[in-house]
Amino acid sequence: MTSAKTTPRTLLVISAHAGDFVWRAGGAIALAAARGERAKVVCLSFGERGESAGAWRAGRTLDEIKAIRREEAENAAATLGAEIEFFDAGDYPLVETTELVDRLVGVYREAAPDVVLTHPLADPYNGDHPAAARMALQARVLAQAAGYDAPGEPLGAPPVFFFEPHQPEQCDFKPDVLLDITAVFDRKRKAMECLPAQQHMWDYYTDLAKRRGVQLRRNAGPNLGLPHDTMGEAYMRLYPQVTGVLE
Repeated sequence: MTSAKTTPRTLLVISAHAGDFVWRAGGAIALAAARGERAKVVCLSFGERGESAGAWRAGRTLDEIKAIRREEAENAAATLGAEIEFFDAGDYPLVETTELVDRLVGVYREAAPDVVLTHPLADPYNGDHPAAARMALQARVLAQAAGYDAPGEPLGAPPVFFFEPHQPEQCDFKPDVLLDITAVFDRKRKAMECLPAQQHMWDYYTDLAKRRGVQLRRNAGPNLGLPHDTMGEAYMRLYPQVTGVLE
């Protein structure tokens, strides 16, 4: 029998762009940090080309926009209680490469995550998102291989959850996990407000959290005493849950 893990649990979030982790998984990140767990975010790009329209219209250069988006994402991660790493791999398009996958393997081996969050594998509106997901999943598999040439110990098999895309109906996203983020929603909102480059998203994801909170209450049973202002995030689990008790 293997011994129980003695180090704090680790949440790994792999995000295509600098803002994705905030809108889609900010509550999960803040909850993990509040429990004293490690939360690690990897941003494959800054979203400098496709998600920074205001800066381009203002005449900013590419390097200036990257610096702006880096600072915004760093501030958001700090607000949520997460550490953050940037790959600066470029966006629109985010091109899948063996080099990026190998870098992600290194992240997996170093972090040894207990849970992984990333994008769904379908998004007809933004090819960067499924590209990030494919690389995240490939790296997870390679990090488990004892013979893969990368520093660190082979990975176990952390569960993977897809966070909610902006257009869920078009992305084959059917949530089967609803996360109660009521206790940390104020922190998520503050993190969203660290991203003025995408200010139009603030109220959208606030309203979405309210709607998912309604669904959470509806599925939680009648006797849990959840408040009417429950806030939620939705996820899809990729791999089967392993359990001795159905609940």
